[in-house]
Amino acid sequence: MIPLGGLGEFGMNCMALRWQDDIIVIDAGLMFPEEELLGVDIVVPDISYLTENRDKVKAILLTHGHEDHIGGLPWILSELNVPVYGTEFTLALVEGKLEEHRLLDDADLNEMIPGRRITLGPFSVMPIRVTHSLVDCVALAIHTPVGVVLHTGDFKVDLSPPDGKPFDLHAFAELGKQGVLALLQDSTNVDRRGYTPSEKAVRPRLDEIFGQAKKKLFFSCFSSSIHRIRLAMELAHNHGRKVAIIGRSLDNTTEIAQDLGYLDLPQGLVINPGQIKDTPANKLCIMISGTQGEPMSALSRAAVNNHKFAHIDAGDTVLMSSRVIPGNEKSIYRVIDHLERRDANVIYDDGASGLIHVSGHGSQEELRLMINLVRPKFFIPVHGDYRHLKRHVELAGSMGVVEKAILLEDGDVLELDKNSATKNGKVTVGRVCIDSGGAAADVVEDLVIRDRKHLSEDGIVLPIIAINKRTGKPENAPEIVMRGMAIDDPEMIAEARQVVQRTLDGSSGEEKADYGVIKEKIRTDLKRYIQKSTSRRPLIMPVILEI
Repeated sequence: MIPLGGLGEFGMNCMALRWQDDIIVIDAGLMFPEEELLGVDIVVPDISYLTENRDKVKAILLTHGHEDHIGGLPWILSELNVPVYGTEFTLALVEGKLEEHRLLDDADLNEMIPGRRITLGPFSVMPIRVTHSLVDCVALAIHTPVGVVLHTGDFKVDLSPPDGKPFDLHAFAELGKQGVLALLQDSTNVDRRGYTPSEKAVRPRLDEIFGQAKKKLFFSCFSSSIHRIRLAMELAHNHGRKVAIIGRSLDNTTEIAQDLGYLDLPQGLVINPGQIKDTPANKLCIMISGTQGEPMSALSRAAVNNHKFAHIDAGDTVLMSSRVIPGNEKSIYRVIDHLERRDANVIYDDGASGLIHVSGHGSQEELRLMINLVRPKFFIPVHGDYRHLKRHVELAGSMGVVEKAILLEDGDVLELDKNSATKNGKVTVGRVCIDSGGAAADVVEDLVIRDRKHLSEDGIVLPIIAINKRTGKPENAPEIVMRGMAIDDPEMIAEARQVVQRTLDGSSGEEKADYGVIKEKIRTDLKRYIQKSTSRRPLIMPVILEI
């Protein structure tokens, strides 16, 4: 097995399993960029290992429909058009994504049903129902010639989920009896003690908030949290409020959930955003996307009063029923500040607001329960930063059930047979940065990011030289344009012009005729002068105009 992403970071989940000349891939996720990746919209795994072995790749299997598991699919399918397997709801989300990238017509999408086997070459795959913060999620029990490899996907053990489709403990127990070679388990909440509460646990506190809201109630949660959306709609109905849905992602998922029967809405409950102004404030619940403070999301725009339909007034309640994802704190608190300025009553997961959000990932006791049920020979933690993987290996090792717990990172090659598991070499992995659009043409190279960083820190200098086409001589003294440099010293600018002039005067006619050479000479001389006089290193781009 070869992890191509998701082991050592959150997101970008992608794992290759290979037997001789057949490869199957589990998940194809994306990751959102860190701050230093300036202007990059999404990050996907480097799949050069798969493209080098393109004739061996049999299929991509998806555990569930979150972005960190399906978001990289358009990018991967544009390189490798192989069959994709997923549950009904997961495929509905994938279809929308592929349609956006004009890849849907060529895609080969196949539905998998929990409990029904799929055979792909030497692999026989049994999807098993698990519970998570999204609906229709599965773990994958992959029967290989050397034994069963069980990949949990993202999961928590919820025995009373709102959709009445509980975690299939029985199937895991059965697998444990038959014997499992390797267990790959979700490490997201390995730091949390105890159990993760059921999705139903948030109902009492949310009910209370719906009851106390005097004016409009804005409800925001992850657009993929169908259980939470359903609960909010039930509560709105019980409290006599109409529901308006605002935000593209929420619109999409509620539509899919209704089509597939996960949302059964009373007639007349949902109004369109245009009817908000005609509905009394205390009879309104507005479902709005943007819980993570994304700059262009509906909630961010409403917070600064820049949304066509959603207007937040003093006394309105804004309920953010989601966790603060690490890295998003700044943007979330900025939105909360704007909401507070509008005198709204803001309720978010600050530890003091009661149970308004539960995680979709199992805590320590559930992770232990799974290991005890399955009793694998080898244990490999997946999905998490290095520290999570390390804790998870320690947790599994301390239980005395597992023969060997192995810490893998992206690119490690783990060779398994019936009796042993050994790391053997590495393959090329890494991240590919993409500016939105997601087509292969939009890949952002390291050089571009370096230039962006350079520009953001030191600015840009444009020496502009106008050259007469006929004589090949400069028409007038060089111009210097500076942007992003806090220097308005006229003497320095005049001296910079002199530097460029001296370079031109000292160059032969042949050099002047070759714009590539003359630009490089100007750049080098000017760089030396600016560095010496200001200790700065701006990006210098000479521009030659022919007149």
